[in-house]
Amino acid sequence: MEVCGWNERHELAAAMSSIIKPVVKPVVKPVLPVALLPISETARALARKLGLPVVSLSGLHIPRDVLDEIPAEVALESNCLPIARSGNLLRVAMSNPADVESVQLIQFITGKRVQVEVADVDDLKRTLFASYSESVAEATFLQLGADRGQAKVDASEERIQSLAEQRPVVRLVGQIILGALRRRASDIHIRPGENDVELIYRIDGHLVPVRRFSRALLPAMVGRLKIIGGMDITERRRPQDGQARIRDGEAMVDMRLSIIPTIEGESVVIRLLNTGIVMQSIADLGLSVIDLARFSEVLDRSNGMILVTGPTGSGKSTTLYAVLNTIIKRNVNIITVEEPVEYHIPGIEQVPIRADIGMTFAAALRNILRHDPDVIMVGEIRDQETAKIAVQGALTGHLLLSTLHTNSAAASITRLIEMGVDDYLIRATLLAVIAQRLVRKNCMSCLGPEPEDEAIRRIMGVAAGASFRMGTGCEVCKQTGVAGRRMVYELLVVTPELRSRITAGADGAALEAGAIAAGMLPLTQHALSLAEAGLISLSEAYRTRLS
Repeated sequence: MEVCGWNERHELAAAMSSIIKPVVKPVVKPVLPVALLPISETARALARKLGLPVVSLSGLHIPRDVLDEIPAEVALESNCLPIARSGNLLRVAMSNPADVESVQLIQFITGKRVQVEVADVDDLKRTLFASYSESVAEATFLQLGADRGQAKVDASEERIQSLAEQRPVVRLVGQIILGALRRRASDIHIRPGENDVELIYRIDGHLVPVRRFSRALLPAMVGRLKIIGGMDITERRRPQDGQARIRDGEAMVDMRLSIIPTIEGESVVIRLLNTGIVMQSIADLGLSVIDLARFSEVLDRSNGMILVTGPTGSGKSTTLYAVLNTIIKRNVNIITVEEPVEYHIPGIEQVPIRADIGMTFAAALRNILRHDPDVIMVGEIRDQETAKIAVQGALTGHLLLSTLHTNSAAASITRLIEMGVDDYLIRATLLAVIAQRLVRKNCMSCLGPEPEDEAIRRIMGVAAGASFRMGTGCEVCKQTGVAGRRMVYELLVVTPELRSRITAGADGAALEAGAIAAGMLPLTQHALSLAEAGLISLSEAYRTRLS
């Protein structure tokens, strides 16, 4: 049976779908075993209301011949997934079983009775993509007439424009983005090679290869992404950046696209920014009860400077936006200066940096200080000029938030001094510093003992006989052993005693010792405490240690 292409029967089915009336009610009595695994309450309530069984698709193996019962295009557009077949009965998972037209269309295409079972909407979309992504790519080959053995592609600008707007390419690119969202990826990489193109997702901070495409599809895929990101589709010699916003169910997802030319073709990276995930409060960051109270007290101040520090990808933006989301409830005027603006927040004035026209952090900050702000967020303090203006703003009655690229909280103080900020200004303005990293959490569905590594235990100072846990891999975590990430951190709150140690010749080790004496738990110790609680593995704590 043809998997994706429309044969005569499928074309007739598509044409008749709008006029077919329900003549056979879907079978509701389960004939085959139904998986009653954990499923959302919404899906359960809908199933009870309609008298239908529910099904969990997590870990469910669907034979290829069962998937072939419904063409990929019909399955993806109708959100219907065939899951089992017995004689003349076809079990189909749907999140919207009230879609009678889709049920009737499937009955017509397959010639079988359809038993509808209710599935969680996210579970269904994720499984649909995993089941049919290969078929979508094959359909794109067939409909575009692409040569699978073609290694080099020389397409005219008009041809690329035409291919990028064709439905198969639109659908393929859409499925790539949808698949990344379903797998909680933060980035999508499309990397051209000598003979093919590799699709990679960054999931929980690690690059995960997904599949490979023919080089013949690269110009059309990149062209489509340029259209989405508002870029010049005809420019293939220079790097380009673009932005777009899409809706994923009830959530809005911002996409930042970066395209650069390589010797093998144009390489693409798409950053996915889920505003629903980021718009949380400081209570959702994972701070201890004591640190949450200390940090909340700092945020109640009307002036001063709060810094978040850590390497790229350590979750600094998430922390800053959580702080803003907490402060905004005080009905204050908040202005941010960002490069680029990552998340659009209602009620906050957000200023994008445009270095090409002289709109730098320093230039924007000078003007913002005259715009009557109560709170200012500067995306990053990069140079002496920005640092001095930021400190001056904090000194003149504003609460200033920003980030620095330093390893530890205490190192942020010495970094500001090295940048030329006078020590007395730092003493007068600095309120607190959070240094943070992101660690991968253990999958709680497959916890097992972690193999002992004597070198790691020695470096981490673990007591003899201590046991640790790690995920061993299961269907829930896709055999990775991990499920999501969380923050590990150290919170330095500037006390009067610590303030006295901030001098021009301040020693980083002495500052850290003072911060620990004032109640700071070092980041390495925080990571170790999470490992002792079984939330992360000891090897993960070792990976993020500061000393």
